[in-house]
Amino acid sequence: MKKCVFLLLSNMLLFYVSSCSQNKSMNTNEKSVGLEKFHVAKDSSQFNALNPEEERVIVHKGTERPFTGKYYKNKEEGTYICKRCNAPLYRSKDKFDSFCGWPSFDDEIPGAVERIPDPDGMRVEIICANCKAHLGHVFEGEGFTAKNLRHCVNSVSMEFVPFKEK
Repeated sequence: MKKCVFLLLSNMLLFYVSSCSQNKSMNTNEKSVGLEKFHVAKDSSQFNALNPEEERVIVHKGTERPFTGKYYKNKEEGTYICKRCNAPLYRSKDKFDSFCGWPSFDDEIPGAVERIPDPDGMRVEIICANCKAHLGHVFEGEGFTAKNLRHCVNSVSMEFVPFKEK
């Protein structure tokens, strides 16, 4: 019983600390990009053309091989957008190295990503909220970051738009 109470209090403290840090306003010297600058395709007639590998992953819910994606080791500052519809998905500030073989993020742009139960019944799939493109899977409770969340995303499901210097 004492262990359960301790774990509950520890988790509440971790949640409080991480939620407080998220409420800080953006530093004035931090680069940003206006999300309104992206032309987001609203229907399938406007979706970007996909090559066979992108279609296998994005449409047919495949997975690229680990440690092969072009954004796995990307450290540039910018925004990751959906390969299929250009909707902004993730900010580079939320990317971290989880050593899993795919780009990992501990937060998404609010409203950009939906979670649905994976057909295997063991994982949670993440998809683009705009076009329903398969992105990867989300995992909770691993302890990699203070947010305790890992979006494991296929590089082929995204494009990267670097920040421009002002």
